[in-house]
Amino acid sequence: MLKPPIPFGHELAGTVHQVGRGVAAFRPGDRVVALNSAPCGECYYCRHDQENLCDRLIFNNGAYAEYIRIPARIVQQNMLEIPDHVPFKDAAMVEPLACVLRGIHEMNVQAGDTAVVIGCGPIGLKFIRVLSARNVRVIALGKRKSQIRAAERLGAMAALDVSALGYPIARVRELTDGMRGADAVIEAVGSPLTWQWAVQMVRKGGTVNLFGGCPRGSEVKFDPAALHYSEITIKSTFHHSPKFIREALDSIARGEVRPADFITGEAPLSELPHIFEEMKHRNGELKTAVIP
Repeated sequence: MLKPPIPFGHELAGTVHQVGRGVAAFRPGDRVVALNSAPCGECYYCRHDQENLCDRLIFNNGAYAEYIRIPARIVQQNMLEIPDHVPFKDAAMVEPLACVLRGIHEMNVQAGDTAVVIGCGPIGLKFIRVLSARNVRVIALGKRKSQIRAAERLGAMAALDVSALGYPIARVRELTDGMRGADAVIEAVGSPLTWQWAVQMVRKGGTVNLFGGCPRGSEVKFDPAALHYSEITIKSTFHHSPKFIREALDSIARGEVRPADFITGEAPLSELPHIFEEMKHRNGELKTAVIP
């Protein structure tokens, strides 16, 4: 999708410093959140309401800097003014939250359903927060104590440590009515093993969202009888679209999702190399807000 060498960093919010010719919706001093991509609006996929798959989707990385230039198409479609009461670091969470909201929409999860979320990193925890706030019974699977505590804090009715369980399929099914399985399973790790788990945890007629992308060249095996005779639906939700970007900012502005639940640190731009070095050790940090 993006080939190095390139600038990096794509969850950002800031103040408009200068506007290009033809820009009328924004002016210097405006507080804005600018997304990392924008569709063309004209190709086959855009015409079929699949802007995330746009043939000419443009990306814009480079948020780890004092200044960033926003391409015209993103300014036109996917740059939004931040409400006065929303801090910059909250608004910067719009991009990943938009992906999560679109994933939930694609699954049609209803209040009262049981959903399994595999993976309790920042994305998995956002799924847990939004689903539990919508009265979905969430079973979370993580592999560190800090993740388990975060999942419980964000509303999971059960949070299981897979490092202690080993093979969690049976335990997850025990937590559903009559070992039926979950109505929906979201895989937010991105490994062949957890993709396979997801299909084994869902009920007949349920939906699996393989949200976490596996490394290129991976192979995954599924039992075709389980897919066919149990009528399991498998989806793989990728990226966001303009509709869900706006929903994400509105969700943050309303307080449905509180970025303070995910932002566990704050640092100046000069400390970025140290932050990345710490991330290698997976020390329980979720998100660090980098303040240029």
